[in-house]
Amino acid sequence: MNDNENEEDGNENSYVKLISAEGDEFYLQRQIAVSGSETMRAMLEGAGRFRESEESVVRFPDITSHILEKVVQYLQYKVMHSNSNSRIPEFVIEPEIALELLVAANYLSC
Repeated sequence: MNDNENEEDGNENSYVKLISAEGDEFYLQRQIAVSGSETMRAMLEGAGRFRESEESVVRFPDITSHILEKVVQYLQYKVMHSNSNSRIPEFVIEPEIALELLVAANYLSC
């Protein structure tokens, strides 16, 4: 294996594929996933070597696409504004998805 192949493997593993209940796929930087969610950290870096850690694919059969998309948006928002010295803009959550989002956030520990 040459150096280019090693670099490609490293780049491939720098993203995680999240799959919703409907089968929609969302890509998230691995570092954002493990730093933003204790559940995903356990799956991707846990001592038990979950299948998710080897495939960089996490399936969420109980989280719908629109909720998983909002979770991904929040995790990216959290990283973007974590060291901000200026006023942080509000993260808008539509009232009609608030309860479902709360359940997902609780499951994901984020």
